[in-house]
Amino acid sequence: MTERVPVLCFPPAGAGPSFFQAWPDASPALRFAAVELPGKERRFAEEPATTMTELVDAIADDVLREVGAAGRVGVFGHSFGALVAYEVARLVAHERPAVDLTLFASGAPRPGVPRSSPIGGLPDDEFVVAVAELAGYKHPALDDPDLRELLLPALRGDVAVDESYRPAEQAPAAFPVVSVRGDADELVSAAAAARWSEVTAAGCTTREFPGGHMYLIEHWAPLVTLLERTLVGEQARS
Repeated sequence: MTERVPVLCFPPAGAGPSFFQAWPDASPALRFAAVELPGKERRFAEEPATTMTELVDAIADDVLREVGAAGRVGVFGHSFGALVAYEVARLVAHERPAVDLTLFASGAPRPGVPRSSPIGGLPDDEFVVAVAELAGYKHPALDDPDLRELLLPALRGDVAVDESYRPAEQAPAAFPVVSVRGDADELVSAAAAARWSEVTAAGCTTREFPGGHMYLIEHWAPLVTLLERTLVGEQARS
């Protein structure tokens, strides 16, 4: 039996591995691994990371364990998660240089694009509103005062990572990038999505799916098909 290709997955700000809960059974050819981040879900008791270096260091062992001896790997991230995915892809490429790796960057400008006005210092109510405006999505649990109190530390941690992030590695990546967006995304334009070509020497392709910034909530199935065809080929479902 052919081993399934591992795909490391990173959700948008504030979300955890359960964001990808429908994906594991969606492909016979891919093995989706939603990496646990400190401060979220199973790692809820841990302090959230507040810098990209701290975050990547906290998940490096888990990432390399998931990659294992695989010859081919996909790394997928959406919005804030795309920036984490980029740094994780850099880590894997450095630690496992023989791996054939593809980065799938969804709903995000390329690393190094200046952020909009900082929101991390806002009071809770204003912070939640600002995050919803920036993300194009509001988690329903943030309307529940008790749940919001539990979720805010991790969300603030993600925002702190995002606002302080400056790519440490300036040389173009050696792995290809597939930049994906919703065709009605008002936060990441087609031109912005195409600029991922500036961070790789291995080629960048762009794809669009129907929907806005959070297109993948409804259109995750064709997205999985894109990952299959890119990583495995047309025979993926045969």
